Amino acid sequence: MNEFEIIKQYFTTDSGRKDVIMGPGDDCALLQMQPNTLLAVSTDTLVAGVHFFADMDPVALGHRALAVNLSDLAAMGADPCWVSLALTLPEVNEAWLRGFCEGFFELAEYYNVALVGGDMTRGPLSITVTVHGSLPRDRGLRRNGAKAGDGIYVTGTLGDAALGLQQQLGKVTVDEQHCEFVRTKFEHPHPRILAGQALRNIASSALDLSDGLLGDLGHITAASSLRAQLELEHLPLSQAMIDTVGLEQGWQLALTGGDDYELCFTVPEMHRGQLETALAHCGVKFTRIGRMVAGEPGVELLAEGKPYKLTARSWDHFRSGE
Repeated sequence: MNEFEIIKQYFTTDSGRKDVIMGPGDDCALLQMQPNTLLAVSTDTLVAGVHFFADMDPVALGHRALAVNLSDLAAMGADPCWVSLALTLPEVNEAWLRGFCEGFFELAEYYNVALVGGDMTRGPLSITVTVHGSLPRDRGLRRNGAKAGDGIYVTGTLGDAALGLQQQLGKVTVDEQHCEFVRTKFEHPHPRILAGQALRNIASSALDLSDGLLGDLGHITAASSLRAQLELEHLPLSQAMIDTVGLEQGWQLALTGGDDYELCFTVPEMHRGQLETALAHCGVKFTRIGRMVAGEPGVELLAEGKPYKLTARSWDHFRSGE
């Protein structure tokens, strides 16, 4: 099959969205924005051997490729609308393509996201996804809105995806009862779209956790010119984490492991009651893990009220030695 046959066979679909005037097949997609809305756009590239194992199940990879991008829309509180996909393949493998499309389009259909274009070429396996969302004007969640006294919160539990990766690398032994849980956390992240939308009028700042809580929360402190105080005993750790590596190593994975794709956000005390109601309606568990304070931007770690020193750092593609 040539490039255009592959696109026609696997990537030309009708999502049914009426705001897609022209989808795949022309030089550009033509999309209709609603009045008084903003366009939210995010792009991520996944490279074999860096972001995923080259032999990863293609169904899981298709899901993951879209999910990690939708997580960025969730962090902004946006409604997912459209996606474009640039796929680089070393060869045409129709079984792999079928699996990838199964995972990709199942998640796209769940969130009513239309594939509107992209590109395909030959080369080392990599996947670039650009998602587009919409949100009411002046309602987007940003990183620079936190205020001193705001509580710091996260959804879900932290570090489980990193634990799943450690399991696949053979660095930890996970009890059989937890194996499927940690594997799913790594391979099938769940973007917190509904939670992000619910936080639009409640949170003062937000982002998604892709590189580890310590580094990602640092972006909020830098953008808001504040300091964060984290109470480590309040970090939400799963039973799988506690049973496998214990409390302190669990803290380390939660702080620096990455790939959680949960939301981290700050909320003023006056909105605390609203927060509990809003996220309860979404069915999303959340935990208060600290607070924002005046001071030099950065993250201060406390264990039972005392300073705690952590040697590991969050992921950075371009740090020396990584």
